[in-house]
Amino acid sequence: MTLILEGKTPSKLIREEIKREISEYTAQGLRRPGLAVVLVGNDPASRIYVRNKIKACKEVGMESFFYHLESNVTTEELLDTLAELNAREEVDGILVQLPLPPHIDQNEVIAFINPEKDVDGFHPENMGKLVARMEDGFIPCTPLGIDLLLKHYGIEVKGKDVVIVGEGFIVGRPLSLLMLWRGATVTVCHIHTKDITKFTKEADVLVSATGVPGLIRAEMVKEGAVVIDVGISKVGGRIVGDVDFEAVKEKASAITPVPGGVGPMTVTSLLLNTLKSYRRRMKVHSTSTMKP
Repeated sequence: MTLILEGKTPSKLIREEIKREISEYTAQGLRRPGLAVVLVGNDPASRIYVRNKIKACKEVGMESFFYHLESNVTTEELLDTLAELNAREEVDGILVQLPLPPHIDQNEVIAFINPEKDVDGFHPENMGKLVARMEDGFIPCTPLGIDLLLKHYGIEVKGKDVVIVGEGFIVGRPLSLLMLWRGATVTVCHIHTKDITKFTKEADVLVSATGVPGLIRAEMVKEGAVVIDVGISKVGGRIVGDVDFEAVKEKASAITPVPGGVGPMTVTSLLLNTLKSYRRRMKVHSTSTMKP
């Protein structure tokens, strides 16, 4: 029987542990961890993501600081806001919701965030620490969420063939580095890959992060593979992933649903990274076994 890798249960367990730890700090008279979320414009999907992150903060007892800037804001004006957040003592994590409007220099914005508050994990310093396998960096939230999901369900990637479809900055590239760190043999497929199926059929663990609905079909998947669907699209009013779920689950040993799979783990990883920053900045030691 195929194991459905739903993310709500492990996410709930981790958030309960985060809430318990924060309550210990506040009981000692310490301030709460603080996450600043910056939204530029009014993209409907981005608004939903931001709302979910702010709700998650409240759920575990974190402070959230919401900055909503107009879509015509300049790069310089956005950097001014980030400079303020870099300096604010009660802000432990800064997240700028991506994507940004095309007129804004996204790389400049990411590089401007204090790397010690870069809980999204995209600053060049944190990406470099991922390459170097340095534990003190922040791992980008979706790759970290996938890692935590696999660990929760006892799925080992060491020595396995992991194939990632999609080489994007947010998921594919950092996930490939993290899976190498975990001991997997990693292949990354992208838009220039001539025959994706040639690689996907060999995958022990197949991850798709393209945003192309139904891209991964049953004939592309090896019998007994673990399938992780990171894609999210709206088709006919329904939220769907990259994977033809009903067909592929008949071949896979384990598969994530969309929604309810990787998504909850991504938000939970953001909370973990923020807590990690807080511990370091407040010079407190955790009693938890959680290690983002």
